[in-house]
Amino acid sequence: QVQLVESGGGLVQAGGSLRLSCVASGLTFSRYCMGWFRQAPGKEREFVAAISWTGVSTYYTEFVKGRFTISRDNAKNTVYLQMNSLKPEDTAVYYCAAARSTLVPTIAAEYHYWGQGTQVTVSS
Repeated sequence: QVQLVESGGGLVQAGGSLRLSCVASGLTFSRYCMGWFRQAPGKEREFVAAISWTGVSTYYTEFVKGRFTISRDNAKNTVYLQMNSLKPEDTAVYYCAAARSTLVPTIAAEYHYWGQGTQVTVSS
């Protein structure tokens, strides 16, 4: 049974930082592209960042480029999202996802497994 468990969310002031983690089990982690998505109240789930199997290739939405960094540790079956210079508009539930794909997907429908999400709230 595949499980993705996110942690690291919380309440932070604007300009602050958070580091999200997602631990995967039940799959061969090093053969999955990993992504982070977010969903704010009343909005659709949107792509945030993604990383290839080896971690060599990364992709970001324009809204977080230069502020967020995705990384992975295949030895720990963990993907991270370092979020700096947070803004109130970053407030959302953040989800990690896994895709069995050689190309790094940026569309939610291309991901096979999802975590339960972790809340990030940025106060102004």
